[in-house]
Amino acid sequence: MKPPPFSYARPQTLPDVISCLASWGNDGKILAGGQSLIPLLNLRLARPAVVIDIGGVDSLSGIGAEDETVVIRAATRQRHAERSARLRSLCPLVGQALSHVAHAQIRARGTVGGSLAHADPASELPAVAVALDAEFITQGPAGARTIPAPEFFLGPYTTALADDEVLCEIRLPATTGHGTAFLELARRRGDYALAGVAARVRLDDSGRVASAALAACGVGGVPVRLRAAEQAVTGRRPDDAAVRDAAGEASGEVSPSPDVHADAAYRRRLLGTLVARAIQEAAR
Repeated sequence: MKPPPFSYARPQTLPDVISCLASWGNDGKILAGGQSLIPLLNLRLARPAVVIDIGGVDSLSGIGAEDETVVIRAATRQRHAERSARLRSLCPLVGQALSHVAHAQIRARGTVGGSLAHADPASELPAVAVALDAEFITQGPAGARTIPAPEFFLGPYTTALADDEVLCEIRLPATTGHGTAFLELARRRGDYALAGVAARVRLDDSGRVASAALAACGVGGVPVRLRAAEQAVTGRRPDDAAVRDAAGEASGEVSPSPDVHADAAYRRRLLGTLVARAIQEAAR
């Protein structure tokens, strides 16, 4: 299929992007990597009056670090983030999750910010953002906003971004001293996950879990922070009994919707299994 007619803008600076958004509002759509927008255009599920290509805005791409915070600019290609030595050192969970995203060809074009702004509930990066207590920095005509990850995702394909705002960067805490893991199950390599879990675990000197953060994808309309599962394992050694308790809590605190790929009961059991394995892997 072919997309509907639209105008095309390619601003070169962030102020020009904001000016375009202020002019077009809901009739404008940001084009970053195009891996989500182009199929929507071709299927006529999106009909913007103008497509605003931010690929030429250098300030929206790149990875940096400030003190104990990792900064990923929104238009950074997923493949670049996946291969980044800085991310592997300071925040490896990002790369661990990205290795599960679609295929290498898709990651070579898709962007970190584009995936997050698309807010597919089965997508990996939103769960990572929630598990790491990420912050999203946006810009619009009214200025900059900082949106915590739990407040950013409002529902399937719906975020707190206003029509005249652009996501500029994602700020993540460095996880030095923590173990991390991302696990998911899909029917085929590169397919959307039936369920997935992002895990961050820190052990104390006695080998007990000092802190744990767990977030799931594919089991709700937004990424789900698994608070009860975190509490079940905190203060305990990550042995079979502890992870079994955490798995049971995780299965009980989600309400997945059934579809042609799996029913709700299967997704809950699957999530419990993934949580148990992710905690053990992160705690090694």
